[in-house]
Amino acid sequence: MTQRAQLPQARRLVVKIGSALLTNDGQGLDVEALGLWVDQMAALVREGVELVVVSSGSVAEGMSRLGWKKRPEQLHELQAAAAVGQMGLVQTWEAQFKRHGIHTAQILLTHDDLSDRKRYLNGRSTLRALLDFGVVPIVNENDTVVTDEIRFGDNDTLGALVTNVVEADGLIILTDQLGLFDKDPRKNPDAIMVTERFAGDRTLDAMAGGGAGELGRGGMLTKLRAARLAARSGAFTVIVGGRIESVLTRLRQGDVCGTLLLPEQGRIAARKQWLASHLQTRGKLTLDDGAVRVLRQGGRSLLPVGVKGVVGRFRRGEMVSCVAEDGVEVARGLVNYDADEAAAIAGRSSNSISDILGYISEEEMIHRDNMIII
Repeated sequence: MTQRAQLPQARRLVVKIGSALLTNDGQGLDVEALGLWVDQMAALVREGVELVVVSSGSVAEGMSRLGWKKRPEQLHELQAAAAVGQMGLVQTWEAQFKRHGIHTAQILLTHDDLSDRKRYLNGRSTLRALLDFGVVPIVNENDTVVTDEIRFGDNDTLGALVTNVVEADGLIILTDQLGLFDKDPRKNPDAIMVTERFAGDRTLDAMAGGGAGELGRGGMLTKLRAARLAARSGAFTVIVGGRIESVLTRLRQGDVCGTLLLPEQGRIAARKQWLASHLQTRGKLTLDDGAVRVLRQGGRSLLPVGVKGVVGRFRRGEMVSCVAEDGVEVARGLVNYDADEAAAIAGRSSNSISDILGYISEEEMIHRDNMIII
């Protein structure tokens, strides 16, 4: 099952770095260590790899700046610490990447942003545009406005969701542990590291059952769950020690570092399965014979010109059914336009979308990557 070749071949990666690493176990931002990671990331960018960084550490850095030794319990105090710490965190990332002539961008997200389909698609469009421009997005949870209790380990999940959003090849979780072990290595010196498994392997749950440190509350179980989320879009995950010398470079070279958790399906197959699981549709598009023929031949997107009718009240990013004129369902997919907009551009060429709507989101009514043929 050895597939370490996936890492050297990856063209788009999400790198998540935990609070304990970024703040040297709560002592304030470890600028030297952060600079070393950036040096390695810059080398990957020069090789043509597109990178997104999911960065923990805003609350921990804020606690350090404010002189707080103990994590506060009041939500407004946690939010204040996040606001203070975010200033230093983003400035440090920007300064380190600037040494290599690489631009960065700050992206603050909440889980609501990724659960709402319209906001999800808007976020995806922004992230993809930044990657197209050669910019490295620095993503963090928007801790200053979240209403749920802030949990330091939550960025593992955020990293996985971002991996899904940008359709990355893999997620690398840099942590203060060397990887996933068959038992807690802090208590069992004979613990053996798991080097490679499928993310869905349920025997891993008992191995990952331990807690985390004071700063990172997610623990190994959260990282395992994040790997399973990433696998939904066909991405692999590596859980690895961030303090290993040249860790990103070594992973890129195919060295066996940390724990590699693999999806059981390829990226395209996994995404199609995810689409197929959307049983509820919000609307219906009636297609002309030419569009039906093109879709059934496979590998093509649905353009507005092939749509003859629009039924339903759906929003951009929701699942719609595509039917032939005789009512037989041909495909399902995530539509790029709201119902009113779809009706306005139906039967028209993609070149006329901007004139009709005043803007253009996508040239396709439904992109082939977001469609499954029935």
